[in-house]
Amino acid sequence: MKTEAGPYDFLPAAGTFSRGSVTLDVTNTLRHAIVTLALPPGATLDKSALCQQLGVSRFPVSEALARLAEEGLVDIAPQRGSTVSLVKIADVREYMLIRKGLEGEALRVLIGKHDAEVIAALHANMAAQREAASRDDAETFHQIDVDFHDVLFRAMRLTKVKAIIDKARANLDRARRLIITPRRLNHTIAEHQAIFDGILAADAPQAITAMRAHIDAVMVELFAFAQDHPSLFADGDAFTAEDNDFPFG
Repeated sequence: MKTEAGPYDFLPAAGTFSRGSVTLDVTNTLRHAIVTLALPPGATLDKSALCQQLGVSRFPVSEALARLAEEGLVDIAPQRGSTVSLVKIADVREYMLIRKGLEGEALRVLIGKHDAEVIAALHANMAAQREAASRDDAETFHQIDVDFHDVLFRAMRLTKVKAIIDKARANLDRARRLIITPRRLNHTIAEHQAIFDGILAADAPQAITAMRAHIDAVMVELFAFAQDHPSLFADGDAFTAEDNDFPFG
């Protein structure tokens, strides 16, 4: 007899997690579901249903939700339960400004070294982006997009800089996924190619300008999306065109 699907049947089934890392595994599983929008902004998190789906006790789920609350991905209200936090436009603005400064300077460090492994990795990454876009595979494309930027930091061993960007990434990834469309995929490929062209030419100003233009283009679309869909953002109702004060250029 076929059982009725539960509200979290997209999550791993009971028996998936090993005993020694249940809390960490549950945290990672829920984080992934939130970041990929499988659990969208504002969604209610039914702790009992989560326990049933994942086949775990209440403790690891409660601990996972507490950890995700610290990361700004979950809101926990006493006596009212937990929900997936809404994206904050103000936070996205700050995180993208951090990326704009750090990734530009990272390019300045990289360019001129013309590391053959980095060039090969970026060539392969660009090819993978085009292949994923041709299949309209937004999720795979997103992971390849993230890796494009990570290649730069891995090459220079800028672990502290990468750690700062990674800390901001979960909320940024949610916001960026909201605007993924076939058109945005193609624009991203063109923007990445412009950055890569600057690297290949060993032209730091060209590459940095392209990186800043790439981040600016994403912010323009995010601001427009926030104005059209304010309910998905914690500060969406208060956001107006006048708040679009990101330092473009």
